[in-house]
Amino acid sequence: MKLPCIKFKWNIINARTDMKKILLTIIRIKNPGFHFDEKISFSILIELFLIRFQALLRGTKLLLRGKYFTLLMLGESVKFNYVSGIRLGKMVSIGDYSFLSGLGTDGLRIGDHSSIGAFSRLICSSNFQRLGIGIRIGKHVGIGEYAFIGGAGGVSIGDECIIGQYLSCHPENHEYQNLKVPIRLQGCTRKGITIGPNCWIGAKVTILDGVEIGQHCVIAAGSVVTKSFPSYSVIGGVPARILRSLREEEKNDSPARIPEHSII
Repeated sequence: MKLPCIKFKWNIINARTDMKKILLTIIRIKNPGFHFDEKISFSILIELFLIRFQALLRGTKLLLRGKYFTLLMLGESVKFNYVSGIRLGKMVSIGDYSFLSGLGTDGLRIGDHSSIGAFSRLICSSNFQRLGIGIRIGKHVGIGEYAFIGGAGGVSIGDECIIGQYLSCHPENHEYQNLKVPIRLQGCTRKGITIGPNCWIGAKVTILDGVEIGQHCVIAAGSVVTKSFPSYSVIGGVPARILRSLREEEKNDSPARIPEHSII
């Protein structure tokens, strides 16, 4: 009498194993070192599969606008403007209620396996008198929720960067020297923003026009970056300054550690 029950349980175990293998295969395309926590239940695996499947289905909606992106995963209510200027790599993920606009001379480019958090806005340009340049985001980049990236003067984010919530990039400045003319009518200057590969940028960081960040930099949460910094720098403050060099720590054989007063 117990055999059917045992067989049923065995089928559940097999189904859970198969589901985990399928999800691992898909996720490891983007993140080769990924593994599930042992505490993940079968019901969570099912829900994760459904969430990803729904995101892939949403990604096909751009077919109606003549665009196809490979394995694009879209959250709920994602909106696109000027899709002719948008290029997305393989397995790009865009979070719920995000807005992407490709209006710009270079448009919007997002590399393979990168993700944009929910409620983010990536706007290359909103000025029809003087088009902006655009936004380029590399491969394997993760950007947290509520990011705002303007592309007027051009923004470039290198491969493998991880970025916390509320990133704010403004590659444009208003002229204001003429006291007889409203600031809104004095025009703008544009230099652009460049962030090197393999950087870790904390939550609520603001980066202003003309800034260049080298590779393998760390920027503490809440920092306002107004000037450029070399590679391998730990940066923090308002305005941001170098807290220390990772190269110097490597020479001294001391492990990299964020100061206790700096929140990343």
